[in-house]
Order: sequence, then structure tokens, then C-alpha cells
Amino acid sequence: MKANGPKRKIFDAVDMMTADVPQTETGNGLQSIPVDKIKPFYDHPFHLYQGERLDDMVESIREHGVLNPVIVRKKGNCYEMLSGHNRQNAARLAGLTELPAIVKEGLSDEEAYIYVIETNVIQRSFTDLAPSEKAAVLSARYEKVISQGRRNDILQEIEEIGTCGHDVHKSRSRDGIGEEYGMTGRNIARYMRVDKLIRPFKDMLDAGELTLTAGVELSYLSEDEQATVAEGAAAINEKAAKSIRAAAGELTEDKLEEILHPVRESAPAKAVSVKIPAEAEEKYFSGMKAKERTELVMKALDAWFAGKEAANVQ
Repeated sequence: MKANGPKRKIFDAVDMMTADVPQTETGNGLQSIPVDKIKPFYDHPFHLYQGERLDDMVESIREHGVLNPVIVRKKGNCYEMLSGHNRQNAARLAGLTELPAIVKEGLSDEEAYIYVIETNVIQRSFTDLAPSEKAAVLSARYEKVISQGRRNDILQEIEEIGTCGHDVHKSRSRDGIGEEYGMTGRNIARYMRVDKLIRPFKDMLDAGELTLTAGVELSYLSEDEQATVAEGAAAINEKAAKSIRAAAGELTEDKLEEILHPVRESAPAKAVSVKIPAEAEEKYFSGMKAKERTELVMKALDAWFAGKEAANVQ
């Protein structure tokens, strides 16, 4: 950490921002925690900043320190990050060894997830999120957050605390996020489905290697079946994804191979037309049906080739 003067200023600022935060039964406390003692949230759905955005945060922290405390929950002898994954990463790059942190105790996984989702949405425009990140946000808001009353308490606390203080690219607040969705109910449902994908497929989705519609089809597989597909397929189009979904519950490596690399049947032999002089037509085929003519020609050819082979042997 930096010298005592700047450190005191950091905590003075934090005290001012958190003075009115209610101390609930879940337990709140401001502490200075070693950077490397805080583990990422077990189900963190957001990508860390990179490039210019990360560089700007590192420079800001080098100059001013960490202006806003991270939010963590106690996990045994360590801590789990709820809000501040980017600050932790930037602080480590800036050479800091400790972070000011608000410590939460007794949070359920659902309550912890509210902190993770909402603090990230506050800092980033919804439209700037990767597909898997949008899926996590929508799924959390429509499925995972069950207790609306507790959710509102947490949202109010987050607004009073502040979340970052170093993001020069900070976008609109939470109140404007809903207006930015611009999505139909059907599209929102699709994003909520792909939140059920395993991480390899989410990474493919974010990289543009898997379409949203193909991801929706794969989301209906069990996690074990998804893992089988992810290991056995480098690329999956929508048609293949539909076939894979149809095999859900009975999907094996052999079945997957059959779907991804179907064996093509040999094309049937094409008929060949042979022109016969009119006099031969009248002499040999007069009054015959087409099938009878074909049989006669085949017999004549077989006899001719048999005689030719016998002559070669002699």
C-alpha cells in the first residue's frame, strides 16, 4: 500500500461514502485486506477489463489509490470478491498489496450474486457487454433473484456505497439500463437460455464462434452432454445444434460423431443411353418392351465379354 498520508485519505473518503450505510444482520465492516487473499467470485460471469480501459484504471490507482472499497464476503480464512474484480486486478498491476474492503458475512449465494451482477451493470453499459455477460444479467434479474425485498435493500446499499471511482469510461447508472435493452421478449428468453451453457460454449459465443440460436439449442443438454459436445466439436452450426438437441438424453460420442460427420450414401448408378441403328432396332428389338430390351443387351454383352476373356486365356 502507499504511504500513510494517501492511505488515510483513501479511508477518509471511504468513511464519508459509507457512513450512512446500515449495519444489517449480515454484517458489514471496512477492513484493509491483502490483495492476494481475495479470490474471484465462484461464478463470476464478467470478463476483466483489458487494453486502454485497464491501463487507465491502473494509472488512476497509482495516482490516487483505491478510492472506493471493494465488496467481499468472508469464506473461511479467505475472502470472495463480490464487487471489485477489476480494481483488484488493476491494484495488483499498480503494485498495491492491500485493498480497502467492505466485508459481508452471512450472505446466501443468491444475495452475493446480486452484488456481483448489479455493481457490474452500474459500471458498464448493457450494450457493451459480451453475449454471455448479457445472459448473466438478464438471467439474474428474471430468474435467480427470488427475494425482491432483499434485492432492493442490497441495491440501495450499493448506490450509497458507490462501486468504483476509477472508471473514466463509466456509463449510465442502473436506472438507465432497462432503456438500453431494446430487446424483444423472445430475444431476452434466448439470452436467458444461453446462460445455462457451460463456460466453453459461453466463450465460443463471446468469440463469435457460436451463434445465439445454436447456443439456445445446446442449452437444453445436460452439463455432461454439453461437455461431451464441447470436447468433440470444433464448430457447431444451427442445423447440427438442432440435431444434437434432438439426441438429448441419449447423446454418446458415437452419436455425436454420426451427427457431425454423417456418412454419405453412394449415389445410384446413372443410366447410359446407347444409340442403335434403325435396322438393328427393327431386326432385334421390334415389339419388345424397354425392360426386355435391357435384358437382351445385358445378355449379349455378358456373352461377348465372356468370349473375349476366353480368347485372351488361349
